[in-house]
Amino acid sequence: MIKKIMNDPNNVVTELIEGLVIAYHGKVKKLDGVNAIVKSAIPAKKVGFLIGGGSGHEPLFHGFIGENMGDGAACGNIFAAPTPDVILAATKALDQGNGVLYLYGNYAGDNMNFDMAAELASDEGINTSTVRIWDDVASAPPERIEDRRGIAGDLFVIKIAGAVSAVSRDLEEVYRVTCRARDNTRSMGVAIAAGSIPQTGEPTFELAPDEIEIGMGLHGEPGVSREKLLPADQLVTMMMEKIISDLPFQKQDEVCVLINNLGSTTMMELLIVNRKTQDILSSAGIGVYDTVIGSFCTSQEMAGFSITLMKLDDELKRYYDISADSFGYKKV
Repeated sequence: MIKKIMNDPNNVVTELIEGLVIAYHGKVKKLDGVNAIVKSAIPAKKVGFLIGGGSGHEPLFHGFIGENMGDGAACGNIFAAPTPDVILAATKALDQGNGVLYLYGNYAGDNMNFDMAAELASDEGINTSTVRIWDDVASAPPERIEDRRGIAGDLFVIKIAGAVSAVSRDLEEVYRVTCRARDNTRSMGVAIAAGSIPQTGEPTFELAPDEIEIGMGLHGEPGVSREKLLPADQLVTMMMEKIISDLPFQKQDEVCVLINNLGSTTMMELLIVNRKTQDILSSAGIGVYDTVIGSFCTSQEMAGFSITLMKLDDELKRYYDISADSFGYKKV
């Protein structure tokens, strides 16, 4: 049994959202009757930007609402997709007449429920477009990229989408730029210990003390292999070979780097990972425009990390440079 600080396990999502709304100090509000939060004020004619997915990955998704970030988040139960009624309520709250962009990780439940909500929104005269994030190189080969999972690359794609939706009043343009950010982003994660679901207190998978799961999914889905624990430099080298070759990233490319904590990994470990990641990029002639290190896309107390690279061009760099302010991520 994994211990957690909580009240009733069945109320954790509602209570975490209530605590989050308080932490935003009036900038966001919870919608009545559903687990969705939206900005308290949205400019007229703005293209709405709705993100969402299962809870338990904090600060993703509901912690990324804010200035030049998401306008709202539809929140599911722990590791479960939000229901269509939650998504529709958030969609209606965000719509300012120019449509709403949906952005979420590529999982079957999210795909089905957001698609259902899009149909319901269309029935009410609201135009929507959907971008599914599929950055996890370990979850399917390149020729089946649309089968890949969305993991920590969500952060960079949300950052870009939030910026473009703040300056463009054209849903098609917001969709186009967001797709380019998604298509230029690749990630891979590993884990050495499982997270757990509050309702059960049990770990989502089992690993021997000397094992590591290579390519671990965000909910504990199996990776590509289970190995003996490797020294950090060997592990990062293995991961970077897969990430760099997948786009592929090439000499003279410029990238943003994300070293993401999956839950209980220490900053010491993340910095050791970053040291080797940057060395590999330098040796490959790939420039680093920005580095982000911390907890952005987690899986409860899972011990592990992921590496994300987003390839920049002049357009994506311009949107990346726009400041952002949210509970879980800020850029000055």
